[in-house]
Amino acid sequence: MKSTLFILLQYITPHHLLSRLVGWFANTEITWIKRLFIEKFAAQFAVNMAEAENPDLSSYASFNEFFCRPLRADARPMTLDANRLLCPADGAISQLGTIDGQTIFQAKGRSFSLKALLGGNAELAEQFHNGSFCTVYLSPKDYHRVHMPIGGTLTTMTHVPGALFSVNPTTVEGVDNLFARNERVVSVFETHLGPVAVILVGAMIVASIETVWAGEIAPRGKQPTHFNYRPQAPVELHQGEEMGRFKLGSTVILVLPPGVTEWESLSSGTPVRLGEPLAQLTPRNPTES
Repeated sequence: MKSTLFILLQYITPHHLLSRLVGWFANTEITWIKRLFIEKFAAQFAVNMAEAENPDLSSYASFNEFFCRPLRADARPMTLDANRLLCPADGAISQLGTIDGQTIFQAKGRSFSLKALLGGNAELAEQFHNGSFCTVYLSPKDYHRVHMPIGGTLTTMTHVPGALFSVNPTTVEGVDNLFARNERVVSVFETHLGPVAVILVGAMIVASIETVWAGEIAPRGKQPTHFNYRPQAPVELHQGEEMGRFKLGSTVILVLPPGVTEWESLSSGTPVRLGEPLAQLTPRNPTES
């Protein structure tokens, strides 16, 4: 009953208005407001400040600065390996596996369209036909910077406007086409496997999505906005490098071409940390179709 009410309330909540309001509080540097938000949040979600580069809660200029805090250099050791797909963020596996044609499994009998997820780009979606995917949910206590699961050169970025439903497990199980409905940023990288998409999905009260090459991605209307980065302005990122961040939490979806991933023993709900191996990678033979 509580879950049903929670989902119904989301349908009538003004998502973007609420997010802008929370965003103001998250950005403010008014001392008593930001201190109250930070201290209450850290206590409520048992945030582990011992692994933060700066463990002093009172020293952060705003809630957003605290929320996007960097970690100590040794907090997430990574073994870089071109033959392994690394976890892009702290969180938990929502789902992972094979794309059924162009349909991605969401949860409990719910699926969504790959083409819709990618902002309606049929040509791009075709490159991932029968490919593989991994959805990672970032909870409020998690580190909210997203790093490259594999090295590559950025080719395109698409901002897809949309709703801002929560992406917690209750909503994932109860709202159809959730990840293809919410606002998102789709970044496509050319890698030794072929194209790989890293998709940052917005959520209820997420104040903004940022990338390291473009900064904050602001909505530009009701239609997807496309940006091309090659050859005019190539952006090359190595495995393990930061590629983006959320100001308040959300979800990362990885989409890979067919026949290149052998998943580790992971399932829905498995906790994961940045840099852990998600899959063994096998580049396709160039002669394969």
